[in-house]
Amino acid sequence: MGTLLFWREEAPVPDLVLWDVDHTLMATRGLGGELWARAFEHVTGVVLREQASVTGSTERVILRETARLHDTPYSDDLFVRFADELGTLHVRRAAELRERGHALPGAALLLAALEERGVRQSVVTGNVRQAAETKLAAFGLDNYMRLDVGAFAEDGEGRPELLRAALKRAAVGPQSAVFLGDTPADVAGGLEVGVRVVAVATGRTPASDLRAAGAHLVLDDLSDTDRALAAIGA
Repeated sequence: MGTLLFWREEAPVPDLVLWDVDHTLMATRGLGGELWARAFEHVTGVVLREQASVTGSTERVILRETARLHDTPYSDDLFVRFADELGTLHVRRAAELRERGHALPGAALLLAALEERGVRQSVVTGNVRQAAETKLAAFGLDNYMRLDVGAFAEDGEGRPELLRAALKRAAVGPQSAVFLGDTPADVAGGLEVGVRVVAVATGRTPASDLRAAGAHLVLDDLSDTDRALAAIGA
């Protein structure tokens, strides 16, 4: 706790807080994978046998690598069609998403607390935009987000590229932003761009690995609003 208070005193309140989506703010409890497989089959005509690693990656990269595993040609047009199909499936299954998935403990309270403090918030996510928007709306988190300054799978391949896109749209420098995510890729992307990284051990990566990756601070979860606000600097 002393480390959190020290940083809060030394660093200014951020102008922008950027959030990863899956496993940082919410869990879809398997439905996301089901929709991904259906979208893949719809646009390629190939039944999904194996999906490339998804942890910390983006839909563009996952699609390209998964297509390679199935000896299926990849192109930008394939990604555009896949993104449209995946987004449409999320919209159609939004009610099921609400039933099966959930916002992670403390997420809504923390977003509300940042909103009350006047801090702009958005997302930097490997999800395609329509899927991300549907997920956020399903769990009542969209009202806190300025999605016009966010970045999505359509904006690039890796976290650094997406973070730079979000910062440009928000017209803020990296020193004025904080990024929260749950994977080493989130941490590495934030460090490369120069934003402060608060990692959350609510995904598949343990807190010790997130610290080893170089996160400035690591939270076990978002359930302690005051502690999370201190970590963010708000």
